[in-house]
Amino acid sequence: MRTNRILLSLAMAAFLLLAVTPGVAQGPYYAVGSVSVDMTTVAAGVGASWGSGVLRFQGQRHLFKIDGLSVGNVGVSSISAVGNVYNMTSLSQFAGNYAAIGAGVTLAGGMAGLRMQNQSGVIINLYAVQQGVQLNIGPQGFTISGVK
Repeated sequence: MRTNRILLSLAMAAFLLLAVTPGVAQGPYYAVGSVSVDMTTVAAGVGASWGSGVLRFQGQRHLFKIDGLSVGNVGVSSISAVGNVYNMTSLSQFAGNYAAIGAGVTLAGGMAGLRMQNQSGVIINLYAVQQGVQLNIGPQGFTISGVK
């Protein structure tokens, strides 16, 4: 009887977890572009981050600004990151607020990265260029603006 209750409780917990977890579209995405980002972070527990990047899309380079990506919790840090862009058909879809989806990205050699998505459905897999640097984001993710 007690075992049945435990199993029923676990099944209910799993069902509720699946019901309240936001869905992420799973599909055969193909890279349509690439990005490179240079960021500076000033932090003492809670920090400010800013930087710039280059989007390579449809044979052209587009500059953009990025805010909110964090590399550490204390001190001043600089980081370079690169990544691929997915699920984008026009440049106007690139700017916006990006939030983490999934549990992250593991790349060749065990490098960890971030999988981010904006309100237009654009996905960026982003990873640090430097060995041993862990990318982190704040609760808001990051914002890309000023795409030229």
